[in-house]
Amino acid sequence: MELVQRILQHPKYKEYLKLNAEAEKDRKFCCHNLQHALDVARVAYIISLENSYNLSKEIIYITALLHDIAKWKQYSEKTDHAEAGAVLAEGILRDIGVQDKDIEMIKDAIKNHRRKDEKVSDLNKVLYDADKSCRICVECEAINECKRFKDGKKPALFY
Repeated sequence: MELVQRILQHPKYKEYLKLNAEAEKDRKFCCHNLQHALDVARVAYIISLENSYNLSKEIIYITALLHDIAKWKQYSEKTDHAEAGAVLAEGILRDIGVQDKDIEMIKDAIKNHRRKDEKVSDLNKVLYDADKSCRICVECEAINECKRFKDGKKPALFY
């Protein structure tokens, strides 16, 4: 997974993670750090295997690592972090040598990772499901204030 290693060493990736950490330093809710990205990657890969999707492990990991890189922009500029993240991800993807067809697929999954829609690619599906299921909400002390459960539904450990 050479491309994954290149992302982890990429200066812009490191900068975006640092900006996320600074923006979330006092956040009592879930954070958008490397641990979250790796959790999403692992769960997305499992979902892909369980559903017999024909997705590359490396593409899944690349997408998961990059899916929240613009969370800091949401806080500072009130922009949609998914859409902004797709834009930021493109530069990193081109720098590390990802093929154009894969760049478009990855950007689409990042851009739409907050939307559940049955008419999307398998990569979109695994990213959405993994992102929602890798948080351990049942242990969170701020769960009563979390907007994810504003409808009154109880959190599930697995979705």
